[in-house]
Amino acid sequence: MSNTGLDRLPAPYGLLIQRDQKVEFEFDGQKFKGFAGDTIASALIASGRWVMSRSFKYHRPRAPLTMAGQDANTLIQLPQEPNVLADTTEIEQAVCATGQNYSGSLMKDSDAFLGHFSKFMPVGFYYRSFYKPKGVWKLWEPMIRKKAGLGVLDLNFEPEYYDKAYLFTDVTVIGAGPAGLQAALTAAEAGLKVLLIEQDKILGGSLNYARFDVDAQKAQAIKAELIQKVENHPKITVLKQAICNAWFTDHYLPIIQGKRMYKVRAKQCIVASGSFDQPVVFRNNDLPGVMLTSAVQRLVKLYAVKPGQKIAILTGNDDGYLAALDLVEAGLNVVALIEMRSGAANTEIQKAVEQNKIPCYFNSTVYEALHSKGMLHVTSIDVRQITAEGQVSEHAHYLKCDVLAMSSGYMPVYQLLCQAGGKLSYNDTQAQFSISGLVEGLHIAGSVNGVHALENVLADAAQSAKNAIHAILNDTHQVDKITFKEAAVNYPWPIFEHPKGKEFVDYDEDLQIKDIINATKSGYRDVQLVKRFSTVGMGPSQGRHSALPTARLVAKHTDRSVSETGVTTARPPFTAEKLAHIAGRGFDPYRQTAMHRRHLELGAKMMPAGNWQRPAFYGNPEQRLENIEREVLNVRKNVGIIDVSTLGGLEIRGTDSAEFLNRMYTFAFAKLPVGKTRYAVMAAEDGVIIDDGVAGRLSDNHFYVTATTSGVDRIYQQMLKWNVQWRLNVDITNVTSAFTAVNIAGPNSRKVMEKVCHDVDFSNEAFPYLGLRLGTIQGIPVRLLRVGFVGELGYEIHYPARYGEFLWDHLIGAGQEFQIQPFGVEAQRLLRLEKGHIIISQETDGMTHPLECDLGWAVAKSKPWFVGKRSIDILSKQPLKRKLVSFVLDKQQTQPLEGHIVLNDENITGNITSCEFSPTLDQIIGMAYVSIEQSEVGQQFPIRVEKGEIVYGTVVKAPFYDPEGVRQEVA
Repeated sequence: MSNTGLDRLPAPYGLLIQRDQKVEFEFDGQKFKGFAGDTIASALIASGRWVMSRSFKYHRPRAPLTMAGQDANTLIQLPQEPNVLADTTEIEQAVCATGQNYSGSLMKDSDAFLGHFSKFMPVGFYYRSFYKPKGVWKLWEPMIRKKAGLGVLDLNFEPEYYDKAYLFTDVTVIGAGPAGLQAALTAAEAGLKVLLIEQDKILGGSLNYARFDVDAQKAQAIKAELIQKVENHPKITVLKQAICNAWFTDHYLPIIQGKRMYKVRAKQCIVASGSFDQPVVFRNNDLPGVMLTSAVQRLVKLYAVKPGQKIAILTGNDDGYLAALDLVEAGLNVVALIEMRSGAANTEIQKAVEQNKIPCYFNSTVYEALHSKGMLHVTSIDVRQITAEGQVSEHAHYLKCDVLAMSSGYMPVYQLLCQAGGKLSYNDTQAQFSISGLVEGLHIAGSVNGVHALENVLADAAQSAKNAIHAILNDTHQVDKITFKEAAVNYPWPIFEHPKGKEFVDYDEDLQIKDIINATKSGYRDVQLVKRFSTVGMGPSQGRHSALPTARLVAKHTDRSVSETGVTTARPPFTAEKLAHIAGRGFDPYRQTAMHRRHLELGAKMMPAGNWQRPAFYGNPEQRLENIEREVLNVRKNVGIIDVSTLGGLEIRGTDSAEFLNRMYTFAFAKLPVGKTRYAVMAAEDGVIIDDGVAGRLSDNHFYVTATTSGVDRIYQQMLKWNVQWRLNVDITNVTSAFTAVNIAGPNSRKVMEKVCHDVDFSNEAFPYLGLRLGTIQGIPVRLLRVGFVGELGYEIHYPARYGEFLWDHLIGAGQEFQIQPFGVEAQRLLRLEKGHIIISQETDGMTHPLECDLGWAVAKSKPWFVGKRSIDILSKQPLKRKLVSFVLDKQQTQPLEGHIVLNDENITGNITSCEFSPTLDQIIGMAYVSIEQSEVGQQFPIRVEKGEIVYGTVVKAPFYDPEGVRQEVA
């Protein structure tokens, strides 16, 4: 074999490669050549390079098993992506790929010695060895993870474009092999709209690489005719290189193609997913060069690769004979056909093999594969007679070979069907699978239905399509069910235990026969428990080749049948999918307030707030702290204006509106006077705080309620949900977008308001703190709420959003003589911190109840019921475990950041929720959760800040600023 990688079999071999386009690439520091259309694995094997990765636990050299992306033996590292399958990833010019999971070099892995210590690493050894003495796992974990790690993430990787699309069709056919092609064509010819899904880049499935009869031309003629008709049919849409990754209720199918996920809704679904070729279990069955028969055929037919000089075939069905004929016709040397049965079911194909002078060994198996130094490749095989189930004779016959193609049978690709509630059954006598219990509208065809002969596959597919047609057309006529008689394709017990072990049941997890047996001896009789104890089937292959031998072993050693034992549950996704597919397009939608343009004109640095854009501060970003300080001091000394349009706005109308709010919020609202507002805290049923705002009563049956910027949509949904149950006479409307709002705050705010609004009396007596008034400014109707979130005299002005810019300009113009300046979110948050006001989701988390953050005063204890009352009552009777406190630090100390942890000795007792330098108080102030022992005023508590430094905060009584509240009552 030439090591250039370009010495290939002649056409028509090589369906997927383009011989006129040569590609150079690098693997493991060496340069290789291939053709466009080659995968990394096919190009490497064509160049004589087999080892592509190392195994998970023992670091054994591994090479392709399936050449179809169905195994983890080819996981490699690309520059920007780990865990890429070399047998499905096409080569690209100058790409540099490397192996994974090795120490030193891929060919000489210094960790390969671990295989010699396998007896000290039995199944579940980590459960039983590394948990004591207490705390020792912290020492073992990094070492174990390093030895078993797979791939390296590129932290500088730039996200790529992914998106989603929606498709609706009459019939979706999954799989474009002979069954899928025939099913799609039958449905389309009946006038139905068909979507055909194929995971490969060409249609045809097994027709592209497998042989169905002695005369190979017959199948190829059928393939050509089917593909031509399908591709030219106007009713059929074909998605190639696409994977149906799950089945969900009502035939909702996520289809991944490239960087797009299609969300498909189908009236009927036909699964023609085929079957997985199954390995034989014997000693060293994982050596490079030992692969499935279908993998060898793929190398030859799809990539024109000569896999070896001496090829042996181990089979338990007639397909091994057909593969032998394929290889001989390609000019390859088949040194032996080892048949586990007494002979082929089809005597014609056996005669054809014998006529080609291929030595046949009947009732025999490979007992052990022998290897070159370092286990880098198979060199010969130990062939023995089968004497009983899993037993062989003492006499060994050694055959030299550099490739061993094996197949013990097939397992249906059942995953999607079982996700839909189907039941996979196994006939132990006939070693045959069947699938039953399918939901309405879901049909199966081809080898997934246990039908393998080509003529039968086509007939079965046509029948399934007719069933789908009748269902869509509401035709009650019954389609005659066809039954097929075929030779068995599964050898009943292809498992041969060796005294020295290393007969791998699960290649991904390095699990041997003894590991599965020992799991049953440890008391794990259920196959689901065996899976979790041993991790069998939990690797990247997800049991594609380990599920059946595991079920057989568990059944035998628990005295049950395979059918009684079953296989492990199949859950979506079918193949690994990237988070990017789930996320879709990388975009960040946001909303703008009515004054957004004005903020930009004033030099605002914008920031996200929920799904809105808000000014963080105004001025040069390089002078952020100075700008924030300037804005804070102006509010304290003069007057500031801030855009608060992002606050949620909810209109509650109806005769039961007061009762409704009384049930929704912790405070009492039934007797709230008209023209008054009240702080409104909302709790979930578990007593956790989920939102806050202000509720104002405009009339007896009309309330205006504000909610947090990020929480209003959720609160609106909660209100609708509860009222569906309560059926009160209320109308709930989300008016967030209908209104815009500004807050004018500072000692001069009343002067500004008196200048612009002439139909409202702004005196303390006429318009007290927490009052609500209706008025007009320049003829615009306004709702005025006297609030004090920033700790100064202040008014929120809510008015129709269409007048946003006009009224903003008018207010700023009127406030010029009082030194009015806009201020942003950063200054607002600092001002409220000085006043000791909390922000929901910043000072609270998913566990915070009112008593932890000193909001007990906002809970009406006399109310008979409100959402969360029972939980809050229970929590109030239990001792607090933590408490939100206010603290100060000297400005010379390192300022803690949000999220920094609070300590008590070495134990974490809390965290910082807010912390800033206050220009008003000239010191660092903040809020933090601490343990109850640390919550007393005057108590000091340690905070771990950047680089592990410890600083000490001192608990003080809140608020930091204006504790008597006189600033909110400026005359």
